[in-house]
This record gives sequence, C-alpha cells and structure tokens, in this order.
Amino acid sequence: MNVYFDTLKTPVGDFSIAVDDAGAVLATAFGADTALWARLKSDTVKPVRDTVKTAAARSQVFAYFEGDRSSFDLSLAPAGTPFQLRVWQALQKIPFGQTCSYGALAKTLKSGARAIGRANATNPICLIVPCHRVIGADGSLTGFAFGENVKRQLLQHEGAIE
Repeated sequence: MNVYFDTLKTPVGDFSIAVDDAGAVLATAFGADTALWARLKSDTVKPVRDTVKTAAARSQVFAYFEGDRSSFDLSLAPAGTPFQLRVWQALQKIPFGQTCSYGALAKTLKSGARAIGRANATNPICLIVPCHRVIGADGSLTGFAFGENVKRQLLQHEGAIE
C-alpha cells in the first residue's frame, strides 16, 4: 500500500492528512507531517507528498473551516481493533455543533467511560472523525491529543461552546 500526504494551513494551525491509493483517509493530525507519522503507526511505508491524491480531503477540510461544511463525506480506512472501530463510528454520529460526554458515549456503547476515553484518544482520524466533540461529564474540555486550545477552537467554530 502506498501512502500519500499533505499538510495544509487552517485557522487552528497546520493540519496533515494521509490517504491510501484509493484516496481513503488513513490518518490526520493537527501539526506538521511528523505528527501524522505517529498516528499512522506504520514503519514499513514511506509517505509521499501528493496534493492530487489528498485533494478530496483537503477540499472538505477547507470547506469545514470556511463554514460551508458541517460533516465529511470521505472514504475512511482507520486501523484499529473492533472495539475502537465501534467507538470511532459512534463519534461520527455526534452532530456538528453538539458535544457528548465520555459517560454518555459509554452508556450508548455499553462500555466504560475509561475504555471510551482510550479509544477516543487513539482515533487516528481527528477532526473528520470528531473526537473533539467528546467532553468531560462536567463540561470540561479534557482528553484531546492536540491540546485544549485546539479543541476549544474547533468547538467554538462549530458553535458548541462560546
């Protein structure tokens, strides 16, 4: 499998995207490509910068930040356990402009909040699979791999918080 990537400028900083030959998103990260490599979890593939292969994902991310898109319609190919995949699918059901607590998500998936938190933390496709919409039971903006400031900015952009 070949992996293609690009890094784009967004209102909350650099955002990197990796896709496969078919254009399915494998991983994303806030930050430069080095942040992306850690999320890809593959030592055998050398990603190649390619703005054509990443064009669909780039376009949708730009549209999200321009306020023209509230959901993503991209092929996704995250690598994870069956439990992680279930959690990541559930994250995609949290509507734009809304949040969900770890506990509420755990109840929905008949699991524990800590297990949900761990699966959320290992989500390789941030933003597109909206792990930033999961918050603490008390409303705290906890548990985002790219920091509370980025999480706050994303939720403010979506109108979920002031």
